[in-house]
Amino acid sequence: MQEQYRTLAHEGVHEIEINKSRFLCALAPVATESEAQDFLARVRKEHPTARHHCWAYVLGADGDVQKASDDGEPGGTAGVPMLQMLLRREMRYVVAVVTRYFGGVKLGAGGLIRAYGGVVGEALDVLGTVTRQRFRLVTVTVDHQRAGRVENDLRTTGRAVREVTYGAQVHIEVGLPEADLDAFRAWLADATAGTAELEVGGEAYGEL
Repeated sequence: MQEQYRTLAHEGVHEIEINKSRFLCALAPVATESEAQDFLARVRKEHPTARHHCWAYVLGADGDVQKASDDGEPGGTAGVPMLQMLLRREMRYVVAVVTRYFGGVKLGAGGLIRAYGGVVGEALDVLGTVTRQRFRLVTVTVDHQRAGRVENDLRTTGRAVREVTYGAQVHIEVGLPEADLDAFRAWLADATAGTAELEVGGEAYGEL
């Protein structure tokens, strides 16, 4: 599995104009193919008179799902360069839809490739990306007396505290890089005089 990947900070739209043709790139973070197709349908509905709605998406931390469509543009001039730009930027869990309003001037294959790939790259720069790191999930179980200080120490040292649950004891779920697990175990034993319990769980991705 990938140790980390990049995804979109938030949904948005970026527009450029080339030889009177308007290219509107709509980007969105998506978790599934169904979400990607729903986003495409929404963009189509927002621009019913546009000639083309070309799209590409990459799903999976390893990028194992990659799909693209030229939507009527000459083969390989739209969806593929869009997809290549997403992959070049190491983007995952993201969909790009480029809506084109034709301005009457033909751009040629090379011009289309530069336009479709370029507007995706510009949109990523404008909207911003975030890096997500693979973490090992661990649960710290500690008594109420020590819980506040432990939680505070975790946050001030930059640990990814994901959830805190109060019951007979306090359970604090933390995301750790795999390499930090042994050092964290030693730190926790020292910080709680050996009274805390540590349960190692599964894996998840979280923002750096």
